[in-house]
Amino acid sequence: MMRTAAIIVAAGRGERAGGAQPKQYRHLQGEPVLRRAMRALAMHPAIDAVQAVIDPAENEAFQNAVGDLPKCLAPAAGGTTRQRSVRAGLEALAELKPSIVLVHDAARPLASAALVDRALAAVETTGAAIPIIALRDTIKRVDETGRVVSTLDRNELRAVQTPQAFFFAPLIEAHRRASEAGLDDFTDDAALAEWAGIPVATFAGENGNLKLTTADDFARAEAIADALTDVRTGTGFDVHAFGPGNHVMLGGVAVPHDKGLIGHSDADVLLHALTDAVLGALGEADIGHHFPPSQEQWRGAASDQFLAFAASLVRARGGRIAHLDATLLCEAPKLAPHRDAIRARIAAIAGIEISRVGVKATTTEGLGFIGRKEGMAAMATATLRLPPGAP
Repeated sequence: MMRTAAIIVAAGRGERAGGAQPKQYRHLQGEPVLRRAMRALAMHPAIDAVQAVIDPAENEAFQNAVGDLPKCLAPAAGGTTRQRSVRAGLEALAELKPSIVLVHDAARPLASAALVDRALAAVETTGAAIPIIALRDTIKRVDETGRVVSTLDRNELRAVQTPQAFFFAPLIEAHRRASEAGLDDFTDDAALAEWAGIPVATFAGENGNLKLTTADDFARAEAIADALTDVRTGTGFDVHAFGPGNHVMLGGVAVPHDKGLIGHSDADVLLHALTDAVLGALGEADIGHHFPPSQEQWRGAASDQFLAFAASLVRARGGRIAHLDATLLCEAPKLAPHRDAIRARIAAIAGIEISRVGVKATTTEGLGFIGRKEGMAAMATATLRLPPGAP
């Protein structure tokens, strides 16, 4: 029997947020909002499966957003209301029979692992629990003309967030009963649970757990995400000697030259330095540890897979590559004619925008082995943004 599952409600259009696509597929810090929301649950060790509920017309966008996130099940088709979409997610999970289910909005991409911890702890003892935050503003009741009718006591009021946590069996039964009764306009699962007679407890929410509703919310979310980010920097260095050949591999691009570079793999000095820079920012061992030259499988291997591997480690920890910068040290060949192609290739390998890749070149003024045209070297720096507490 599965212990804990999570539902991500992502079938809406989010038209108030503007933009040409649903807000859950827009990017926040270079990453789809939906991916960030799902990652908070998929990467949590206590969550066994994540069930997204989407508009089937957005299936391709969904697949692109989810990518290689673990624990994600095939998406369920959403309904015309939030309540119908949640029920679709519950029914998709019914055969797995989880004990606990968390229901989370795709439009809340900044939920922390600590918030998920509190949700799970609360539901264990109560059976149904929701995250709340205190209101800071005075709350007025107004009539249809906009005139104030009364002032509410904000000490008795709380704003509600997601993920909301429930024992699975009572929640799906409540949804089925509501559907049979023709009720499908509950705005959250706590309201439906209240209607069904299920006591609902509360736990501390997070001010940073913002729901993206309007275009302004995206700007606020960017600022919150920046404040919550752990910025790390790593450096890399590599050198290879020249040998026979008619080109050199630089940043995944074959650059014509009257010599080649000697190495166990394709000797791409730029990609090797960049890979070590990313691994260094993660605190990982170097490229030789992950791809030992003693292993025959790496003989002549394309180095793009090395940088792609390092980038996948960043994503697996819930982070992103903010910038890559490399400097090539050589007398020849000239880098300038190939610079933009190299930047584009590095960006594609790392899964980032080309604007986040810098590539430069310099000589050593005729000094040393580089000055004697015996080989070339590269230095690189990687800047990563990781969630607080990431390993």
